[in-house]
Amino acid sequence: MKKTIFLVSALLFMHVLSGQAPFPSKDEIKQFAASRTCVVMEDDPFSSFNSYMKDAMKEYWKVTPYEFITVKEFNVRRLKPSWSFIVLTETNFDKDKSNSLFNFINLLQGKNVDKLGEMPEICAVPLSYAGEDDLEYGYKLGVILEFMQKHAQLIMEDPSKTGRKYLKYYNDNIPEVMKKTILVKQEDLSPEIANMERIKAIYSNKIEIVPEEEIVKAIQNKTPGIVVLHKVGPVGEKQDAGYCFKMLIGTDDANMYYYNVHSIDKNSPNGFLPSDLKRLARFE
Repeated sequence: MKKTIFLVSALLFMHVLSGQAPFPSKDEIKQFAASRTCVVMEDDPFSSFNSYMKDAMKEYWKVTPYEFITVKEFNVRRLKPSWSFIVLTETNFDKDKSNSLFNFINLLQGKNVDKLGEMPEICAVPLSYAGEDDLEYGYKLGVILEFMQKHAQLIMEDPSKTGRKYLKYYNDNIPEVMKKTILVKQEDLSPEIANMERIKAIYSNKIEIVPEEEIVKAIQNKTPGIVVLHKVGPVGEKQDAGYCFKMLIGTDDANMYYYNVHSIDKNSPNGFLPSDLKRLARFE
């Protein structure tokens, strides 16, 4: 069970959600298709998140009309099904004894309900560990938004693709990774696969350890045939506990090709694991 704390303004709105947001019905998916999407801005004129979101929405968002709103406006509009919302939240999990907080980017459908946690969830993607500098995820925000848009289009065409394990649905795309090159940052790998020699002992297909600048360039240029690792895990004093989320996303098509999450412990450290590589290697 996850709990979500609305992040964008503690002064105007702070809410803790118990449990998982409900997923949309067929009628609510139709409402989303006809909605105008409101992007909820942080109440900070110097917010990097606001700047990243404005640029990313302009470049990537096509599925619905959109506008940018304040938290105060969100609290009024969220009750109406004519609106949908992109909202940044802080989320933790009941089973996580470390009480780690993660930033999630959420696409929600408006509904006349009492609690924020009762609003239908079109899509929600782990973005970063709470407290990390916005620069750590800002360059990936556009491709993540494009993925969320594609997922929204998918469930508009086939409502059966929604549900509690909807991100795991994209593991059906794993065989396609064999046609692509995986780009990873050194710091996102677990120690057991921290160099190419160890990687190649498990996975012989195309994979490269590159500096962040190479991943930024691949995303910006929409380089064909590339998937990048989007890894979200704790940093600092809590980096050895909590959850680690791992996603492979295409730079040219914004498809998700792999999704997994694990609890961090001494046997499964904070990073992409040998078991992740083995899961991919089954299709070599």
